[in-house]
Amino acid sequence: MKGTNIGEFEELVLLTVAALMDEAYSVAICDELSEHAGRTVKLGVVHAVLNRLEEKGHLKSQLGEATKTRGGKRKRFYQLTIPGKNALVSAKEMRDQLWDRIPSLNWNKI
Repeated sequence: MKGTNIGEFEELVLLTVAALMDEAYSVAICDELSEHAGRTVKLGVVHAVLNRLEEKGHLKSQLGEATKTRGGKRKRFYQLTIPGKNALVSAKEMRDQLWDRIPSLNWNKI
């Protein structure tokens, strides 16, 4: 397995895959990221990240059934693995620890 650390965009993709559950395929992931993260993402970038996360062992994928609406093409569906879940939990814990270190601030004055 390649490195276990994840970057910000990798984290967003993993979270999106987890949220989409059985409907996590590249186009749906792009749509979710655009809608909920306020980011416009290119399909090629998402494919590259999905491949990298699969190489790291954070995701696994399988091809769905061919459909007439897609001209017989099959969708590749992604699923979070245990190491992927652990990477998300670690990232959240690290962020929470850093947030907890910030002394009380009046965020309205910043």
